[in-house]
Amino acid sequence: MTDDALTPDQIQQLRDRVAGLMPQVRADLEQLVRIPSVSASSFDQSQVARSAEAVAELLRREGLDVEIVQEGGRPAVIGHLDGPEGAPTVTLYAHHDVQPPGDDADWDTPPFEPTERDGRLYGRGAADDKAGVMAHVAALRAHSGQLPVGVTVFVEGEEEFGSASLPQILEKHGHRLSADAIVIADSGNWAIGEPALTTTLRGGVRAVVRVQTLDHSVHSGMYGGAAPDAVTALIRLLASLHDEDGNVAVKGLDEGTAAELDYDEARFREESGLLDGVDLIGTGSILTRLWNKPSITTIGMDVTSVDKASNTLAARAAAKVSMRLAPAQDPAAAFELLEQHLLEHAPWGAKVTVELEEHGSGFAADADGPIYDEARASFADAWGTAPVDMGVGGSIPFISDFVARFPEASIIVTGVEDPDTRAHGANESLHLGEFEKVCVAEAVFLARLGALQRTR
Repeated sequence: MTDDALTPDQIQQLRDRVAGLMPQVRADLEQLVRIPSVSASSFDQSQVARSAEAVAELLRREGLDVEIVQEGGRPAVIGHLDGPEGAPTVTLYAHHDVQPPGDDADWDTPPFEPTERDGRLYGRGAADDKAGVMAHVAALRAHSGQLPVGVTVFVEGEEEFGSASLPQILEKHGHRLSADAIVIADSGNWAIGEPALTTTLRGGVRAVVRVQTLDHSVHSGMYGGAAPDAVTALIRLLASLHDEDGNVAVKGLDEGTAAELDYDEARFREESGLLDGVDLIGTGSILTRLWNKPSITTIGMDVTSVDKASNTLAARAAAKVSMRLAPAQDPAAAFELLEQHLLEHAPWGAKVTVELEEHGSGFAADADGPIYDEARASFADAWGTAPVDMGVGGSIPFISDFVARFPEASIIVTGVEDPDTRAHGANESLHLGEFEKVCVAEAVFLARLGALQRTR
């Protein structure tokens, strides 16, 4: 922790200022949540454009010079406001697009009508990541007219759809995003009341596995027992991806070890919703399994549904698998190992093809230096307790693009989520008390960076 460059009175003034801003911040967040800005191509993309314009207007009101940019993908928003002469610069990242809501019947309240229950705000995007957008706006408002650093706000419009156009945005507009520190508000905290910096993220590979055993489907009574069906062959092939303990059986993949944090099986069961009597899979500490070892999940299958099934040997079947990777694992090399495994384990000579659908690199921060010190101090100021450094088992592949494009920048990965957020699922929600602390932490961080520059 650094020697305080801000006085306790200055920090308290920022806390009070943010507290006074929260009613309007929440109202603006709710307006954003009401826009169904799903970036998946099967949804109405005019809503994503509407969301981008709403974000742009919020930034314009804070005095930023704002442009909506679109480089072959969904619209992103870039806004900038200069700070004092010689002050450091900070780029604040979030995304305004959201995941599809899924079945409305799974939600307790309509997904695009923000609703408060028990101190949490429910709605698609209420946490991931429109609260990230509003945390940036809140920090700007807290310093209205007296910004201590130069700030660029970059709000992407297709993070939930793979960030396909981000390389083009960085190529054309990257010079506008260069900064001493880049704050990426798309992660979460360790627990309610316990802040965290995310210092590692797993990489990811998504692939489609196709199996064919017959030229055409045939009668199961006439040919069953001698001819293998593609569905059973696919099931046996997918089963080969794990050993008896549930560890990934693909040879050659990287593994690491997570930091020692207090996280037991009871907490994991509660947070994951694991049913009583269902065993955990894999070996090693739970956090190592979640953050630093590979995992493979079957996330979809093309097979005949139960209600449409007939007595037929299926000729073809397919599955989509998601593989999470150790933070430093090269995703292209990992896909080759996955493909090799699947081809070598094809049962009964079944014809197997493996198609790479998407891949992304992980992230491992060298989270040392004065900017990281000030970030940690800012969390302590907001929560009254020091943050932990944590990993996340999910992937934010675009971060590797930022690392490559801005190698000198300190990349701070944080966010508004907590273990009960249910991002991407039904009943996604934001803990409103924690959200205010996130806004305080970011406002204090900007002040600390400005003060750090003055004391050098």
